[in-house]
Amino acid sequence: MRSNYLLSLITLLLALLVVCHGVVPATARRQLEEEEGEWDWGRRSEDDDEKKGRSSGPQDKELFLLQRSKQIVRTEAGEMRVVRSVGGGRIVDRPMHIGFITMEPQTLYVPQYIDSSLILFVRRGEARIGSIYRDDLVEKKLKTGDIYHVSAGSTFYLENTRERQRLHIVCSIDPSESLGLGSFQSFFIGGGTHPASILEGFNRETLANAFNVTKSEVGEILNKQRGGPIVFVSDSHSPSLWAKFSQLKEQDRLQQLKRMAGFQPEPEAEEDEQEQEQEEITWSWRKLLNSVFGTKIEKSGRGRASSESPDSYNIYDRSPDFQNNHGWSVALDESDYSPLKHSGIGVYLVNLTAGSMMAPHLNPTATEYGIVLRGSGRIQIVYPNGTSAMNTKVKQGDVFWVPKYFAFCQMSSRTSPLEFFGFTTSARKNRPQFLVGANSILRTLPNPELAAAFNVSEHRLKRFTEAQSEAVILPMAEETAPPMTTEEKKVLKFDLKLVRVPKVIKRFGH
Repeated sequence: MRSNYLLSLITLLLALLVVCHGVVPATARRQLEEEEGEWDWGRRSEDDDEKKGRSSGPQDKELFLLQRSKQIVRTEAGEMRVVRSVGGGRIVDRPMHIGFITMEPQTLYVPQYIDSSLILFVRRGEARIGSIYRDDLVEKKLKTGDIYHVSAGSTFYLENTRERQRLHIVCSIDPSESLGLGSFQSFFIGGGTHPASILEGFNRETLANAFNVTKSEVGEILNKQRGGPIVFVSDSHSPSLWAKFSQLKEQDRLQQLKRMAGFQPEPEAEEDEQEQEQEEITWSWRKLLNSVFGTKIEKSGRGRASSESPDSYNIYDRSPDFQNNHGWSVALDESDYSPLKHSGIGVYLVNLTAGSMMAPHLNPTATEYGIVLRGSGRIQIVYPNGTSAMNTKVKQGDVFWVPKYFAFCQMSSRTSPLEFFGFTTSARKNRPQFLVGANSILRTLPNPELAAAFNVSEHRLKRFTEAQSEAVILPMAEETAPPMTTEEKKVLKFDLKLVRVPKVIKRFGH
């Protein structure tokens, strides 16, 4: 009898060892993938769903978490992924896609225009963006925290100017003006076999007549680019026209771009064949872009667009609209950054300290799209009938959305802060209505009517609604904070190991 008991116990222990052996490597692998994929936006892609035969529709329990991203562009020089909004319907007042651009050092997103307006947010790195504004070429330098608007149909290019740092950009993609051919449609000005320039669709005779060149010259221009939409601009990777352009001084680079976009450069003697070839390429590109833009640019000076065109806006330079010991928040509307008025989109940034929460509230005028930039936590959203719509954990890279009128709150984990950035579907000043806290609408409503609605006494209701002395961003009690994940417990355990107990304390007990 005793031997049978021991045999059963040994069998159970062996089974537990097998299970643990299978669980631990999976957890470690998942943690390693999260560490390596610093900006691995979206938990899985639509391509993965199609390969595995899964439905791409949202799960009920995570209805407002946009989990699937689609790779739009990928080259050795960088990539762009897009998290698409849910389909149309009355609940989605204005669909919005979220794009994530990653570019290697010294790379260029070649000139293009798209059928949707963009609001760029530089999450990390520095960039140079050039665009056509009122028939003039405008160049702007962007740094971490900068926000910049690109109108639908406006030709632009983007360059990572740093030598040793990747560029990470988050952008809103407004499909309200799109052609409906996907998330958005790019029309590449520069290109060749990959990507194809929009001029490639015309036959050689038409282009030769339009540019007043030979068909062979047209072929030399339109068949040379094979690097994709994002290319290197350093000589070590790609000794091309764009590499030589990138090495010019700022003023010379601007003049070169102006020549490419419209007017004949100053005639000067060529000293060798390389300079002559460069002049021919510049001449051809100038005529090509001049044909596309259909305009001339003033030859002298930087042009009026450089001084009158909208500048970028750095969200980190702005003082918080609200701040206390538990976090801070910033919201930009059309009165802060004028391009938002034309796009009809607002911008916000929230930082919650560890173990804090944004008080339950609702947005009466706009749908909110958010991206977790740092940390982890939990988001709760409530249906109009008072039932839970979503109560799920979020981590860095997750994208969520909340329809207007829906009540919701965000909570940080107990071990790390939660920082999230996002867009709203209205550029007007957002006035969220808080349901809990010192500025709660429950305190504004008259006590007799509200007490009758809850069927409690006024005294009891007042004591209940005024128990919280904080507003907007609230502290969380230990028992109400989101439970720690396995990874967070490992981090906390590791941190405790680093604490050294003094010897004098060891000698005298606890």
